[in-house]
Amino acid sequence: MTNTLTDYISGYMDTINQQLEQFVYSLQVPERLRDSMLYSIQAGGKRIRPILLLMACEAYGGSPNRALPVGCAVEMVHTYSLIHDDLPAMDNDDIRRGMPTNHKKFDDATAILAGDGLLTASFFAITNHDLLQDEEKVYLSRELSKASGAEGMVAGQMLDMEAENQELTVAKLEEIHKHKTGELLRFSAVAGAYVGGANQSQLQSIEKYARHLGLLFQVQDDILDVIGDEEEMGKPVGSDENNSKSTYPQLLGLQGAIDKRDYYASQAKEALKEAGVDSTLLEEFIDYIQHRKK
Repeated sequence: MTNTLTDYISGYMDTINQQLEQFVYSLQVPERLRDSMLYSIQAGGKRIRPILLLMACEAYGGSPNRALPVGCAVEMVHTYSLIHDDLPAMDNDDIRRGMPTNHKKFDDATAILAGDGLLTASFFAITNHDLLQDEEKVYLSRELSKASGAEGMVAGQMLDMEAENQELTVAKLEEIHKHKTGELLRFSAVAGAYVGGANQSQLQSIEKYARHLGLLFQVQDDILDVIGDEEEMGKPVGSDENNSKSTYPQLLGLQGAIDKRDYYASQAKEALKEAGVDSTLLEEFIDYIQHRKK
């Protein structure tokens, strides 16, 4: 990761974290529910989705102040999905980001409600945003609901559960991750570009960029589940194998998965060239996802 991208991410990280915490604190909710919501928000994370949204917005000349609450909205959706993914009925994980998962810290019911609270709060963050026009709020709410809902991330989660203990094709695996991982990344890039003022043709190209970025993120995730450092990642390695899930290394071998990762990266860079924007940061972000260690 270059110094330029490092500086950009570190420059926004505190702001994103503060905005997320302030938003949760502003909600009139029972103390235990707030504590559970904040627990997962404050557990940290790379904040890849809001960072991508901000970069896309600024790449088209938009104001980060208009994009920031939208970035917080998508991060709340992402956090909700992790809370629910970790539940015993789903992946049954005990550790997330080096800490006990939400249901281990609190209990299953509280974790479910915390996830529900973060999901619904995300739409409030968008519709209550003073710097967006009504038309923009409708567009962003529609796109986020599609990306996170039954046609998007939730569909991917369902397909992922159905695929356990099955031998999948690479095409089927791509379909799962296009929805489960890719949809929120797609929303982040497209929403940022939209808020920044991109035209329809540019939005289509940035969407293509983000779809390849989502697949790139997932294949690297699968690779790290085989060869990653458990302490650096903050979660156990080998969990996919333990949960009987098909992965890129399982289907293609480790080197084949690495080759597929590099292919997705090259496709993302090609799509970015079509997007009508000269953004070194968006290109460097591809390398960041491709070579991340956690």
